[in-house]
Amino acid sequence: MLVTWRYRPRGSVIEKVDPRARWIYSFMVLLSLTQFWDIRFLLCFLGVVLVQYALARVTWAETRRGWTFILIFAVGIVALNTLFTGRGGPGEVLQGGHVLWRTDWRVLGLAIHPTITVERVWFAVSQIVRMVSISGLFLIIPYTMNPRHYGVTFRSMGVPDRFAFSMDLAFRFVPTLARDFNTTLDAQKARGYEVEKLEGGLIAQIRKMAPLVVPVTMNAILSGEEITNAMDLRCFGTRLRTWVHELHYRRMDYVLMGASVVVLVASLVVRYGLKIGTFWVPGWALAWAGG
Repeated sequence: MLVTWRYRPRGSVIEKVDPRARWIYSFMVLLSLTQFWDIRFLLCFLGVVLVQYALARVTWAETRRGWTFILIFAVGIVALNTLFTGRGGPGEVLQGGHVLWRTDWRVLGLAIHPTITVERVWFAVSQIVRMVSISGLFLIIPYTMNPRHYGVTFRSMGVPDRFAFSMDLAFRFVPTLARDFNTTLDAQKARGYEVEKLEGGLIAQIRKMAPLVVPVTMNAILSGEEITNAMDLRCFGTRLRTWVHELHYRRMDYVLMGASVVVLVASLVVRYGLKIGTFWVPGWALAWAGG
């Protein structure tokens, strides 16, 4: 049986918005946000995301793991990669810059020259703010959207039944897998398996995790086959299907979607019409580096 994320009715303003309006708003804001590298604009979008997070009444305890993964990914991969290599950045980051720290390393006979510049530091900060804003924009959706509305939401937005049902299953896959893993872990512990005492190298530890990985993987495959058979028995895909739940737009939904479209148009005008919003480094940072 499929399970869902830890959704529960909270009585928040966010939950009163039509799910389709929420998705359209999220995509419009996402497109607007990705137009900028100027941290001043990115911080404005981050503020909008934090306001949305507060209105959703989602607690830190519920989303702590998600935020932890996002921050580790943003800081550990994006920021460090930018600081030492400058890859993926504009010309101001890739070429030269105001050097803060530089050294020479030799790894396996190869000469490596990691260099940290003011431009790379500021670009790394901008990337972190950008990624946190994008992630926070969609992070609260599984916790505040009724799981019974996933399929009908995407179907009502014009996508085919197959895609709508696939999205429904996709949102339920991760929590279902987590439930199966916890169940398997408890069962193995009851049989004397001590996961806390895994020793040895990486390969050895992976081998010792087989009593957990193999049952969970096999159960996921069997569950997928059961869902496929159930859909075939009901002749899914042979004709347009109906949905139990119906969605209806209200005035606040149109206001939200209209505002998001205005934000997107304004962002495009500012970015490409006024040529504002490209990568920016504050003057005090350059002056501090001796620039």
